[in-house]
Order: sequence, then structure tokens, then C-alpha cells
Amino acid sequence: MADYTGGSAEADHLCVLVHGLWGNPNHMANVAKRLRAEYPKEKLYILVAKRNAGSFTYDGIEVGGERVCHEILEELALIKSQGGKIRKLSVVGYSLGGLVARYAIGLLYAKGVLDELECQTFTAFASPFLGVRTPLRGWANHVWNVLGARTLSLSGRQLFCIDKFRDTGKPLLAVLADPKSIFMQGLAKFKRRTLYTNIVNDRSAVYYTTGISKTDPYTDLSKVKINYLKGYEDVILDPKNPVEPLPANHQKEEESLSSRAHNLAQSLPFFLAMGLFLPIGVVALVITGAVQSFRSAKRIQLHEKGLAGVGDVTEYRSLPFLLKEIRNQIEDAYEELNSTQQQEYLSAANSDDDEEGLNGGGSTSLDHEDGGEDDQEQEEIVALERKQSQAAQPTLALTGHQFAMIAALDSLGWRTYPVWIHKARHSHAAIIVRMDRASFSEGEIVLNHWVKEEFLI
Repeated sequence: MADYTGGSAEADHLCVLVHGLWGNPNHMANVAKRLRAEYPKEKLYILVAKRNAGSFTYDGIEVGGERVCHEILEELALIKSQGGKIRKLSVVGYSLGGLVARYAIGLLYAKGVLDELECQTFTAFASPFLGVRTPLRGWANHVWNVLGARTLSLSGRQLFCIDKFRDTGKPLLAVLADPKSIFMQGLAKFKRRTLYTNIVNDRSAVYYTTGISKTDPYTDLSKVKINYLKGYEDVILDPKNPVEPLPANHQKEEESLSSRAHNLAQSLPFFLAMGLFLPIGVVALVITGAVQSFRSAKRIQLHEKGLAGVGDVTEYRSLPFLLKEIRNQIEDAYEELNSTQQQEYLSAANSDDDEEGLNGGGSTSLDHEDGGEDDQEQEEIVALERKQSQAAQPTLALTGHQFAMIAALDSLGWRTYPVWIHKARHSHAAIIVRMDRASFSEGEIVLNHWVKEEFLI
């Protein structure tokens, strides 16, 4: 990777790449390689974050964000010591890395670092900005929401929005999207904010959360006409008009019996493998989760004591994360089980059922702690969304916090590109060509579009 990361003293633009959950720097190799093919070392300096590799991603978005912030500060200091001068900054986050990157950006903003830089492009590839709770009901979804949140240590609690961040009484993801927070103020400084989101086969982060949307027009692609972006056909949809309803009199030809039999034959090995290995996988997930949660807790303790290579973390923890507090200080001197079923929606005509699903997937008191006034506020938000839900494009049964996140994040403005990966069942990995596979080749089209059309040099 050394051939296409780093840069020279002439480069004035630093681009930081942050990998996702269970990931490592090699997952971002093709992203870095595509950047380097377009921009030489004399023009662009590339940093692939390294301190959150592997099981270290269990340690939470806050700890991960502090590590990435520390790496960026170290790199800026190193470049300066070698005679270079960085004037521009771009940040790329993949999957969980998008959330970690947003936390790091907030810390850089609070420390005044972004005031000295021209913030160019923030890009997120398949990042679950609204968390990974399934907005579905039924026992399977309830198991996913409860089990998933408790097998990924602190990261799991934060991704499923059952944590209480510091003294806010809110999940960390809700604080990340608070308009008064350093995280939103830092994100607002970037000239361009871009999302690439899979519309199918992303078993780690489904469309609604990666596209910051309360609706999902891609639940049944047989009922819509797909409009592709010119020059990127069959992979990237036109962001201005991605889909449109098929004419009422349009009737798709019925699949022949032989065609359906062929499709079933192709899918049968997959379903047999799922039936055989899924129970084993769940047991392994629980055991691994318990072990990694224990190790993660030990790492977090070392991190808190400043013994984990990031220095004294009080430097970060003393930074207030709400803008009001910052102003006061200035004046006075933070994949397989998720998306297998149909979505659940809010409906004004079926209020009793919706009350059952306010917390996404039939949650119970096991899923979150008593929030008092905050819970009441969230229920009022959901009730309002229910009234506004339209039959043609029904609103997903998200939580109040998630609806608030959508409203706040939307206010920043995003350039969102829906992506349809056809060749791979694992579109979450294919979207950034996480490894060199023929079935991931469509991801090259995504990276090519990003580098040529979205990345500001």
C-alpha cells in the first residue's frame, strides 16, 4: 500500500481514509489506489487510518474517533516537520468508518484545526448514519436488535442506539446529528458532502440508514423503472430521478417455469448453506462477542488512562461537544441477519400496530433504558411522522431519534448516489472493491465516479 499512500512535500491536500467494522487498512487499498491513479504524490497526500484495525473497532465510535483524530494530528505534524504544508482536507469513511470519521471531524473542529484548513470533500460509502436497528417487527427482528447490540461491545450499543452518551441522555448517533454539536458544525465546513448507498444486497447497512432516508423506494424493484446516471449505467442511479413508477397498464411478462426453476436452482445452495451455517454462526457470534467485549473493555480502560498510544485523552474529553458550550468557553477564554425481510411502515390508519413498533422491530424494555421526558418527545416525533406518511411512499417505522437525525442531517445538504451492485451478493464490500474479486468489478465504476465527479482537489 506504500506505493499509493503518503505524498510529497509539494502536496497541499490531505485525504484521510477510514475503514469499517472488523476492517483493516487493506480494505481501503483500492480506494487509495484509485485516488493515486488520478492525483500524483505532488498533488495529494493520502493517509489510511491504522489504529482502529480488526477487533479495535469494537471499542466504540468515541474511542475510534479519538484515535483517528490523533492520527490526523500526528500526520499533519509529520508533514510540517518534513517541510510540507497541508492547506486542504478531505475525509472518506466506509461503513462504521463514516461515523468514526464524523466524530474525528468534530474533535478537529473543536480544537480549531479545521479553521486552518480548507475542508473539501466528505464522502461516506455505505455508512449507517441512522444506526443498524432493523425497522421491522416480529421475533426475528427483535432477536437481531437485542442480540446484535450486545455482541459488538460498545460499538454495538452505539450502532443500535441503546447507549446514553455521557450526560446527554441520548444515543451517541443522536448527539452526532445534534445541530448544536461540534460534529455537525465540523461537517458543515466541508464544501461537498457525498453519500454512496447500496439499494440491494447490503446485509451490513441497508438503504434507509446509508441514504439517510425515512422511505425506501427500492423494496420492490420489479414495480419501478430504474433511471441510471449517464455514463455510469447499470450501477449508479440518477440521483435526481433514480426511480419512477411503472405505468399502470404495464404488465411484466411472467417468468417461464424453466426460468423460475433455473433461478431456484441457483439460489438453493445459498439457502441450504444459510440453514446449515447460520445457527453455528450465531453461536460463534455470541461467544466471539463475549470475548471481544471483555478485551474491548480492557483496551478502553487503557485508552482512558492515556496508555494506549493516543496520549492523554482528557485533551479530547475536555472539549465540549455542544456549540453553546463552545461559545461560552470562547467568550470566557464522539452483516447477515439485518435485511432479510420486508420493511415495516408507519400508517395513520393502523395506529395500534404502530404504537407497538415505535422503537423499531417490537422493542422491549430490554432494548433501552428509561429516558423519561426524552422518550415522550421521541413518541411525539413518531406520531407526527405517522400522520405525514403517504400511501404511495410510506414512512419506515423508525424511532424518534432516527427521524430527528434525518431532519438535522438533511439540513446540511448531501449529494446522494444510489448504487445497484448486480454481480455480488455482498454489495457492502463490493461498493469500495474491498478486495480484488471479479464479482466486485462494479465497485470500480463507483470509485471512478467518485474520483472524477465528486472528489474536490
